[in-house]
Amino acid sequence: MGGTNGLSRREFTTIGLGLGLVLVGCSGEGSTGGSGKELVVGASLPLTGQFSQPGQEAERGYRIWREMVNADGGILGRQVQLKITDDASSQDTVVADYTRLITQDRVDFLLGTFSSLLNYPASAVAERQGMVFVEPAGGAENIFTRGFDRLFFAQPALSADQANTFVDWVKSLPEAERPASAAYTTQDDPFTRPVIERLQDLLEDLGIKTVYTSVYPAETTNMQPIAAAIAGRKPELLAHGAVFQDGVGLVRALKQQNFSPKALFQMSAPSNAGQYSKGVGEANTEGVFYSVSWHESAPTPLNKEFVAAYAKEYDNAVPAEDAADAFAAAQVLRAGIEGADGTDQDKVAQWLHGNEVETILGPLKWDKRGAPLGSFLLAQWQSGKVQIVSPEEAATAEKAIYPKPGWS
Repeated sequence: MGGTNGLSRREFTTIGLGLGLVLVGCSGEGSTGGSGKELVVGASLPLTGQFSQPGQEAERGYRIWREMVNADGGILGRQVQLKITDDASSQDTVVADYTRLITQDRVDFLLGTFSSLLNYPASAVAERQGMVFVEPAGGAENIFTRGFDRLFFAQPALSADQANTFVDWVKSLPEAERPASAAYTTQDDPFTRPVIERLQDLLEDLGIKTVYTSVYPAETTNMQPIAAAIAGRKPELLAHGAVFQDGVGLVRALKQQNFSPKALFQMSAPSNAGQYSKGVGEANTEGVFYSVSWHESAPTPLNKEFVAAYAKEYDNAVPAEDAADAFAAAQVLRAGIEGADGTDQDKVAQWLHGNEVETILGPLKWDKRGAPLGSFLLAQWQSGKVQIVSPEEAATAEKAIYPKPGWS
């Protein structure tokens, strides 16, 4: 999806400016940050290209945070300006964008982009320039093995840990009811691939036989060959390392193959709220599992206000998880600045390393690498809504749906 929710670039920019958000392109237009009264926070997001769907949701999360924080008096008495560029889902562009935001626009602080693929090089730019980098996505393990001091991931756990919640649910089933066979397919992405590979290892340890595996290029748009191969093996469980479009595409292709597994676990795609249900058809979301960092009904501080603000701004829509993660990343940044009582990058980083931050995702804290020290929730689509089915203390549904009903 390469557009901006049906708006032209001029319309989208006008709307952003009207809300006080400056959207700049590769030319670096917009007011220069760093020296005025406003606190300027820069970010590059994939508003077009492969990651445009989650990228646009992240932009929404940042925008709502800005409106709420400014209504609350700003940060240390300074109103916040957002300077957001479109990296077009390109690693080369994201490096150029963050370099320009730091060296030319001289923003006061940075927020991250979407995906491990883009945050890996973007965080390296920030580290070289001595800037704090709080990312709302990008939980691949290799991001946190470089010894960075100013990098923080604003989700409950690293990506590979998403496998744990689903495996725990499988373990909770009586052994006779567990799926006997499984298929695994994933986009060749540093975020999705480690999760699916780890999930395969863990489920094989439980005695679940692997009948199919595949890795497909990120630019893949035709999911029919993969769906046909999966349908031919008839696995009882299917695990899919999806981003968004490929997740919707595989469900559509499986429907055409008239094959529905007893259990379907997908990454990322089901978390895109109404966009996912619209893409696959609401009835076909029933019983789909995914790991999640956030839930709209969570009783966390400011969550109710965030959900209400999102609905008001976006035609009564429910926020996607990517919007919530972006909002939480911005909450982390604000907490660090206020905790350090100033804009010194090293002091902000030191404060975040030593403290826990309350966010709409729940409390977040980090190890010395900037990796979070929590765990994900297991979510499932039920009756057109997302419910938490595990762990028990966070569950919003009485039980999980299993087996998954067939396609509608």
